Amino acid sequence: MDAGFTAEQDEIRRALRELLHKRCGAEELRAAVDSPTGYDAGLWTALAEQLGLPGLALPEAYGGVGCSVTELALAAEETGRALAPSPLLATAVLTAPLILALGTDAQRGELLPRLAAGSLTATLAAPAAGLALVADNDGDWAGGGRAGGIQARRAGDRWRLYGEIEHVLDGHSAGTLLVAAHAGGFARSRTLLFLVPGDTDGLVRVRQTALDATRPLARLQLRDVDAELLGHEDADVLGALARHGDRAAAVLACEAVGAADRVLEKTVEYVKQREQFGRAIGSFQAVKHRLAEVYVRVQAARSAAYYAAWATANGERVGGLALAQGLEALRDAAGEGIQLHGGIGFTWEHDVQLYFKRAAGDELLFGPVHRLRAHAADAARLFGPGQPEVTV
Repeated sequence: MDAGFTAEQDEIRRALRELLHKRCGAEELRAAVDSPTGYDAGLWTALAEQLGLPGLALPEAYGGVGCSVTELALAAEETGRALAPSPLLATAVLTAPLILALGTDAQRGELLPRLAAGSLTATLAAPAAGLALVADNDGDWAGGGRAGGIQARRAGDRWRLYGEIEHVLDGHSAGTLLVAAHAGGFARSRTLLFLVPGDTDGLVRVRQTALDATRPLARLQLRDVDAELLGHEDADVLGALARHGDRAAAVLACEAVGAADRVLEKTVEYVKQREQFGRAIGSFQAVKHRLAEVYVRVQAARSAAYYAAWATANGERVGGLALAQGLEALRDAAGEGIQLHGGIGFTWEHDVQLYFKRAAGDELLFGPVHRLRAHAADAARLFGPGQPEVTV
């Protein structure tokens, strides 16, 4: 692994940081999360038109930039620093790669150029368990052929979906939904992916109140909704979701590291200004030690996230472990930030509480940390039969 960045990668990070600094300050952030969509449409247009961010990891044949997951992860690190609310995660990280991997030529040609241009947003309507980050995605998370989850039945050349799913990222505003559903009933149950336009009859979308307002979530009700099968019925959807989940985890890990680094910067700046007993609290040895520990955790998480992004592009699967370390570093950095900011750290008027909510919200959506690590250990057979017994 080459730990250095290329000139192109450095330019992506620099240009994105400059744009977010101008367009995603504290006031703009709060205005965006309070809007009906939950993000600033003008900022999303700028990210798409000026930087080509939605198509960064899509092939040039479909209007993308042609970069790898590594570049997308580095871009996510910058959006994480600003907590920028945008459809990037739902569209470019969760949905577009699945369409690229499983879609037919016609579906790719129809959807991917619009996703790359930013003119169409999309999201993945599947429980986080389907990404196989905290447990094997054996299909029980979508009903397992029984009542519950999203069910699919054939209707001629098309399919009909019915059921309900909650906590869908950008589900209330996405132009296209990629829905994971069970087909075949209990006897021949299998998981398939379906394309559902956002304006389809019978689709009810309700925005939910979320702990982290920068991650808009929605509840979807599908009332006998017409849907188009993604790809073919014999596709290995569960395997694709598991591989895709690891790639998404690597990107999320970099995003968490960016947020942790920024909240640490804010805390260091504040302790240099806040005074007690006639001196800045940042000069106290106890405060220095606490911040030094956070710095070490953030740097370790950054190393893990960068390696996961590189490894993902080279066929390895370590994204879940990197995500666990990134979320833990963000939680620690934000927690210390709130403590060292004193009485203002947890108030709505201050930004530090937003980073703490991002850490807690992402653990609820994609974790928690201990289960991410436990599943990685199980997958690696660290404590399986034949392994030496560990005693404490």
